[in-house]
Amino acid sequence: MAVPLVVGIDGSEASLEAVDWAADEAVRHEVPLHLVHAAAADYEATELVAVASERARKGAPTAPLSSEVLHGDAASVLVGKGRNAFALVLGSRGLGDLAGLLLGSVSLAVAAHADCPVVVVRGEAEHRADRFGIVVVGVEDGEGSGTAVQFAFREAHVRRCRLVAVHAWSVPVGTPGPPGLSGYSLQALQALQRPSAQVLTDALRDPAQQYQDVPVSSDVVASSARRALLDAASGADLLVVGARRRHGHAGLQLGLVNHAVLHHAPCPIAVVPQI
Repeated sequence: MAVPLVVGIDGSEASLEAVDWAADEAVRHEVPLHLVHAAAADYEATELVAVASERARKGAPTAPLSSEVLHGDAASVLVGKGRNAFALVLGSRGLGDLAGLLLGSVSLAVAAHADCPVVVVRGEAEHRADRFGIVVVGVEDGEGSGTAVQFAFREAHVRRCRLVAVHAWSVPVGTPGPPGLSGYSLQALQALQRPSAQVLTDALRDPAQQYQDVPVSSDVVASSARRALLDAASGADLLVVGARRRHGHAGLQLGLVNHAVLHHAPCPIAVVPQI
């Protein structure tokens, strides 16, 4: 039996929106849907689970559905379930989060430590309902984005939509400009841009061969990675970013860019750990 798509539920509206999104995802990938609630030992969760299960059945009537209530810290419980999950899907804020928070503490902790992809369902209804027909993936230099790019291609394939690969570059501080010029000429900037375009070419080559039906656009942006990804996500159904393993430690290193997009992305965002 296929590993399930796991959804964290807590009774909040954000977690029910995550159930709705996950139901669609389970149908696309033909995987089971498993609802998980972490609760204190004396907490009665029957009604909470029933409401979430009804939402799931409505959205994915053909997907095998199961649920369980586990006792313990929510982040730890979900990270544990993620060791045998297709992906973990979470709402952006839970019942216990303070008003004004952009991202709930549980969602952030799970995104930082899970072994599987973590999708935080954010944004208005139009961004959660696949109305744009675009998946955006952030690509960085090196090997940190490989698994994220593969994940993004697979998502674009099952959604039958376009993939936009974004790589941001900027002139390093202290880089000398062309002789005799106080700033950078267009030619000098283009010379710096060419290696960045090669980063995208190299990252996309193999998965593009595997998913030849996916139309792909490459976007090299002279901007900060945070701004480039948030701008691209404004017209997307899903933003995908990679996460590096922390050397010598369990879990992942999200980094400043991933923290920023997790808090501010206008659409659902998938954090995909490097394999």
